[in-house]
Amino acid sequence: MTPPPAGAPHRLPRHVAIVMDGNGRWARKRLRPRTFGHHAGQKAVRNAIEFCLRRGIAALTLFAFSSENWQRPEDEVGALMELFLKALDREVDELHGHGVRIRFVGELAAFAPALASRMRAAMDKTAANTKLMLNIAVNYGGRWDIAQAAARLARAAQAGEIAPDQIDERSLAPYLCLADQPPVDLFIRTGGEQRVSNFLLWQIAYAEIYFSATLWPDFDAAAFEQALADYAGRERRFGKTSAQIAAGNG
Repeated sequence: MTPPPAGAPHRLPRHVAIVMDGNGRWARKRLRPRTFGHHAGQKAVRNAIEFCLRRGIAALTLFAFSSENWQRPEDEVGALMELFLKALDREVDELHGHGVRIRFVGELAAFAPALASRMRAAMDKTAANTKLMLNIAVNYGGRWDIAQAAARLARAAQAGEIAPDQIDERSLAPYLCLADQPPVDLFIRTGGEQRVSNFLLWQIAYAEIYFSATLWPDFDAAAFEQALADYAGRERRFGKTSAQIAAGNG
């Protein structure tokens, strides 16, 4: 998809992506185990979804579990998987009622059959909804995303569907995760760290990046509004100059 006009008036982002960082530190500050922070972070997820529904944001992508997170302590990974299961059982009906379409993006084959089955059921149940596209990145990595897209495109070339010398950014893009959705306009990372952590590397090429010191469980509607206000003040040039935009050539 092409980006919106660079000189367009200040507006809401159509697509927000969030690295939800800080659950463990939030728990540690309260002398509680990391799993306590993950439970608190789940409430912040619910608040973020409700916020996007109220503000009319079209797509929200949340980095729930990266491909690197399997390296965490086994008990923490187990607790996260159990949390996923309970959240799916508890939240899907309500999200469906609010018109939220759920999509899990990532290498889903790595998950236990019970969890994978619930993921598929949630996606099937909400597939026709249009109020908010909620993408949950699980066992996802930006490099994996680009590699799997390249592999699929290579198979298409092998099948004679495209000539190798015709392969370019435009031909690769449809094979990437979230290709059918608006480009990411606003990338938020909470928790004070300032890196993208292998998240949506292709999709955030022209996103505005906002780093918040707020730990994820404390990222409430006011913090989200602050991120939107910062976004509204940005000049999005998409490679053009400020003079070109001022002249109406954006």
